[in-house]
Amino acid sequence: MKAIRYETFGPPEMLQLKDVEKPAPKNHQILVKVHAASINASDWRRFTMPPFLIPLMTGGWLKPKDTLMGTDVAGQVEAVGENVTRFKPGDEAFGVAHGSFAEYVLARESHLTHKPSNRSFAEAACVPVAAITALQAIRSAGGIQAGQHILVQGASGGVGMFAVQMAKASGANVTAVCSARNFNMLRSWGADHIIDYAKVDFTKNGKQYDLILAINGYYSIWAYRRALKPQGVYICAGGDIFQFIQSMLFGKWLSQKGGKTLKNMGIAKPNQEDLTRLGELLKDGIIVPVVDHCYPLHETTAAMRHILEQHAQGKIIIVVE
Repeated sequence: MKAIRYETFGPPEMLQLKDVEKPAPKNHQILVKVHAASINASDWRRFTMPPFLIPLMTGGWLKPKDTLMGTDVAGQVEAVGENVTRFKPGDEAFGVAHGSFAEYVLARESHLTHKPSNRSFAEAACVPVAAITALQAIRSAGGIQAGQHILVQGASGGVGMFAVQMAKASGANVTAVCSARNFNMLRSWGADHIIDYAKVDFTKNGKQYDLILAINGYYSIWAYRRALKPQGVYICAGGDIFQFIQSMLFGKWLSQKGGKTLKNMGIAKPNQEDLTRLGELLKDGIIVPVVDHCYPLHETTAAMRHILEQHAQGKIIIVVE
């Protein structure tokens, strides 16, 4: 079978389409024939982060130890391992599977759910990691309540689009921070207020929020704290590496000084319960993915370049014929 491999440190041009052995499912595993996979930050950040951090991400110092690419997957069940009970060959599924930029990929049964029949493979492939991150970030804030004022920084990206839609579905008043070219897209998702990050620093305009989801971009943790209401919550769900480090080092300490809570949600944890819930939201149109562009498997390098150079509006999909 064909699969993308990253075997040498360097730019996206180091990605290779290789012939590899087709895997066989073991206990609680499912072999998925991939129809679509989407690109996440965990895929493209290895091309943008400081060089000294890349080996930590890929597990090797002289060359990547983890050469697989891709995490989101949508496709058809090809075969199942022992003790798999929820799926059978022929079922359409989507979820999380490491190495999904390939014709076939293995996934844990607990990391898949059934694809809604009214949604395409490309739409389903947009959902897993990004929507789970948004769902768990919102949930870690203690639960959104109707009428709360919520700010989503990085609202036009993969995680941001689901965070905005989920927050609106909960009855919240949503402020989206993004670039001016994405305003119409954010309005279509129901954002109540939109801030152009190039013109307005929301941490200095005097407004405060019940919840701030920091997905992309960067401000100091002290600036975020200033923009929170007295009992507000800040969740770091990505963004600049220094934002991530600050939230890890100082979040707990700053949370002890008054009623404000500042924390890092860490890496999203895929599970069957959350994936099933997202499948329901996808089926009912509560969350509507936006596909920016589709690339065939052999053009994965071009897909990465699209993200790195053009700032995709929505998700970039790798399509496997």
